[in-house]
Amino acid sequence: MAVKKPVVDNDRSKFDFKDDIVYLQQTKRGLTRDTVEEISALKNEPDWMLKFRLRAYDHFLQRPMPQWGGDLGQIDFDRIIYYRKPSEREEKSWDDVPEKIKATFEKLGIPEAERKFLAGVGAQYDSEVVYHSVREELSKIGVVFMGTDQALIEYPEIFRKYFGTVVPP
Repeated sequence: MAVKKPVVDNDRSKFDFKDDIVYLQQTKRGLTRDTVEEISALKNEPDWMLKFRLRAYDHFLQRPMPQWGGDLGQIDFDRIIYYRKPSEREEKSWDDVPEKIKATFEKLGIPEAERKFLAGVGAQYDSEVVYHSVREELSKIGVVFMGTDQALIEYPEIFRKYFGTVVPP
């Protein structure tokens, strides 16, 4: 008896689109110590977070590229823009997300997932969370689900205690 192999859709072209978003802020191309410091300053992070980022950057520089998995040798880190801010704030209502950003998430199916009543959805566009929703019944029992920028502001002690404990630099 022949076993049927599942058909996998490998057509990446449907996700190969570009948006004409005007960013409120962005860094220059390339990853340098100055870029790391600029990102931390743009986010108005505490000094300990900047030090954490700089330690992670130093660690990145010291590590060889992984040899397992796909070929990462073709990545040109100097061509990447590492921080872009597409909107002024994180929205709680999908209706308030800028139209061009909503169009991107429509293409990716994010609103459909939200309509299916997921426990929480956070939509990140480039470097920033632009939309976030948590089901009301979870909030009522104390579940906290938010992006790192917001958590760093609203729960600084908890954030600092646990940040980087699951995935270290």
